[in-house]
Amino acid sequence: MTSDPRPHVVIVGGGFGGLWATRALAGRDVRITLIDRRNHHLFQPLLYQVATAGLSAPDIAAPLRHILRAQRNVEVRLGEVVGLDAQARTVSLGDGDSLTYDYLLLASGAMHAYFGHDEWSADAPGLKTLDDALAIRRRLLLAFERAEACDDPAERESWLSFAVVGGGPTGVELAGTLAEIARHTLKREFRNIDPSHAKVRLIEAGPRVLASFPESLSEKARRQLHKLGVEVVTGTPVGSIDDRGYTLGDTFVPARTVLWAAGVAASPLGALLGVERDRAGRVPVSSDLSVPGHPEIFVAGDLASVQQDGKPVPGVAPAAKQMGAHVAKVIGARLDGKPAPAFRYRDFGNLATIGRMAAVVDVHGVKLSGLLAWWFWLLIHVMFLIGFRNRIIVLINWAWAYWSYQRHARIIFGPLDQRDDDGSRA
Repeated sequence: MTSDPRPHVVIVGGGFGGLWATRALAGRDVRITLIDRRNHHLFQPLLYQVATAGLSAPDIAAPLRHILRAQRNVEVRLGEVVGLDAQARTVSLGDGDSLTYDYLLLASGAMHAYFGHDEWSADAPGLKTLDDALAIRRRLLLAFERAEACDDPAERESWLSFAVVGGGPTGVELAGTLAEIARHTLKREFRNIDPSHAKVRLIEAGPRVLASFPESLSEKARRQLHKLGVEVVTGTPVGSIDDRGYTLGDTFVPARTVLWAAGVAASPLGALLGVERDRAGRVPVSSDLSVPGHPEIFVAGDLASVQQDGKPVPGVAPAAKQMGAHVAKVIGARLDGKPAPAFRYRDFGNLATIGRMAAVVDVHGVKLSGLLAWWFWLLIHVMFLIGFRNRIIVLINWAWAYWSYQRHARIIFGPLDQRDDDGSRA
């Protein structure tokens, strides 16, 4: 317990929503406790670069305590919220401690969704955290090593077959980068295999990849993927996945490496509120992002279900940042005795990179593809990285990769017989 008379704001999640809310409250006479299961803020849009050995983990992450070291009204707490009592205004932590709050923001993000097939997760890992990225990197690099040591042609081919399930930005980025690694990065490094013979397939159940983009850019992305050597399959969902491969329709496809980028579900933390959620587990909120019936509780980011002009606000980083900053504005208005403003999302457009000198951009009706879009994508992502050091390091690494085709982070950790964290054999 504390005798501090200032209103206590508890923020759960140090991602874009939680961190932007915390920083926006810097000038307020409040006491903030920021709780996260991990000690760092992650720039998730570049997570695939860690998974594909283009960047190291510290290049896209920074310790929360370091980011907030100068903000004196914040205490960072490493822990997991396991209980919530909205009537008593308390949250319970996994270590047995509990905190009371005057205002609560839940911004705990999203997790993988396998559409009722959670058993696929061991053989088709998704990409949401640094742990996921490092496990995927290990799996990708070991696939080439297994192929190099394999004498059986069929088995070797299965190790050199890669599938990415899901044609959104993450899936497109993973597939395009995988093709680049096979055709350029690993060139002349093996003696028994030719990595350029690796097959990379992108599978999308819908009619086209990048469905959130205009159809013209979606088609350009498909053509750019084809140019990189990626086979794009649309209109057919996978029927099953195991450690030997996957099925498309009635056909089993041997592939020892399958990656999941097909769907997300909101953090299970929303269930603690005891309110009705949508099919993806998101919490419907009022216009000021508070929970109906609980004006002191707010939800932001991927956990919030927000409708605007008849359309859902997308689960992207800019939306989470804007929601977090808006919650801080609402709390400030409440403290000042003023009406709480309604949230209004500003859509700055969509960007997706496909590979070297290939990207698509849709910003306020301006549609770009190819090299110009790629440079635009690079600039935007460097600008929004947390910390000057990270921006410089990422720029240097990308410049080196551009001229040399090399990826400096191609390190496999752990003994060769070590199982991945999910229990599957790498």
